[in-house]
Amino acid sequence: MLEGFLKEYIYYLKITKNLAKNTIISYQNDLLDYIQFMDKQYHITKPDRIEKQHALNYLNHLKRAELTARSIARKLSAIKSFHHYLVSEKLCDDNIILSISQPKVTNALPVVLNQEEIMKLIEAAKGESKILEIRNLAMIELAYGSGLRVSELINLKISDLHLNNSLVKIVGKGSKERIVPLGENAVIALRKYLVDSRPLIHPEGKDMLFVNRTGQRLSRVGFYKIIQNLAQTAGIEKSISPHTLRHSFATHLLENGADLRAVQELLGHEDIMTTENYTHISKQHLQNAYQSAHPRANRKEVIK
Repeated sequence: MLEGFLKEYIYYLKITKNLAKNTIISYQNDLLDYIQFMDKQYHITKPDRIEKQHALNYLNHLKRAELTARSIARKLSAIKSFHHYLVSEKLCDDNIILSISQPKVTNALPVVLNQEEIMKLIEAAKGESKILEIRNLAMIELAYGSGLRVSELINLKISDLHLNNSLVKIVGKGSKERIVPLGENAVIALRKYLVDSRPLIHPEGKDMLFVNRTGQRLSRVGFYKIIQNLAQTAGIEKSISPHTLRHSFATHLLENGADLRAVQELLGHEDIMTTENYTHISKQHLQNAYQSAHPRANRKEVIK
């Protein structure tokens, strides 16, 4: 069965490629859908029986299911990687996926909160200083103040914090470590959380930094729900997620004159082209300011 070959490939990604857990899960889910389609539609149980037309039919199936071009591109990328592995392991003679081109994806700019909206979100997080509200404020201050990925934030350990030096150690993609500075507000919020909240949530004192009410590691979904509730309380109408805080962190740094290379290092981007996406948002901010304030501007609608 094809699922056996998929299990071997996932093991390869985990041990040889050392990919992040969430990346591996994404590959596994995308490829499981692919091989189940091959089994159901064509009763294929061996990878060398998959033909190019079979793969094209799968992509057409995704289009009929109204998946976005970005989702299809992601799935095709996983399929290409899988077939490359099959050829390298001599399980197939040819990579029948190689000549299939990626669908065109529109690079929509990420949603970013302006500085006023960030302050509203922080004020909403302050609440009444209850145990979980203290935790939520610490998470918001840290996520926005240091630009962490969601996975980096929820996997932080107490021992990763160096509050006396205003630093935090991050284990990012590919298990690569980097040191990121902490702002004064983040340090204050984290100290209060560690003293007034964290011991009461989980008195045994395990090293995981952010935990839920039962003492288990806070999940991505858990943090997403927190962000959604805070945004609603703050009256923010934009569709935001935990990653919005990272986008806002990078954009606000560039708007205030930070060096692009420095922002790249803070974010943990391997390719500076990824960081450059934020310069487009920064330029949009300047354009909006001009259109709103200059007496000789055409007064075009400000982009939100």
